[in-house]
Amino acid sequence: MSSKNINIDFLYNDLNEDLYKLYRNSSYLAIDTEAMGLIHGRDRLCLVQICNEFKKTSCIKIELNTNSSPHLKALLENEKITKIFHYARFDLAALKCNLGINTKNIFCTKIASKLARTYTNKHGLKDLINELLGIELDKSAQSSDWGSNEDLTINQLDYAANDVRYLIEAMHKLKVILQRENRYELAKKCFKTVSVHADLDILRFSNIFEH
Repeated sequence: MSSKNINIDFLYNDLNEDLYKLYRNSSYLAIDTEAMGLIHGRDRLCLVQICNEFKKTSCIKIELNTNSSPHLKALLENEKITKIFHYARFDLAALKCNLGINTKNIFCTKIASKLARTYTNKHGLKDLINELLGIELDKSAQSSDWGSNEDLTINQLDYAANDVRYLIEAMHKLKVILQRENRYELAKKCFKTVSVHADLDILRFSNIFEH
């Protein structure tokens, strides 16, 4: 299936063998997820988007009662590949809670933005991509019934693909700023804690680091 802007591989429940082998040889993978809502354990995972440094993009629809995706799991747990997310905390929790995936070696562009772009309080993906890359993302399909039994619409596919299509470029630009401002090592320490926060979110703990 192709979208109006870019070619997108659309699959169900997992990557096929050919795509898995292609992505396995990537240095970077941009990842995003769509769910029925924001509460893990109640709101199921519906879609996983992947894009590599060559903009090879796939959208994987996770059908009802699917609880494992072996190729996805192998990719995301591969420590040799850097996985880039925007607000990784949510995605890591969704992937673990729904598919048993313990994602390794992450870069979160939202954390990086907050550490690098201290001159603004606008750290959403749309603002970030607009400033760093001069690209205006269309967010009109953000609130969608991603769990519908029907195929995704072209607008939904474009929205989903765009959420990963530019993350790797944004990561490189944020890394330059972080290194220039001597905050990259701090950012890497922060990235290592995201899985802990995701685990706490799954168990619905909140504010445990407060006094």
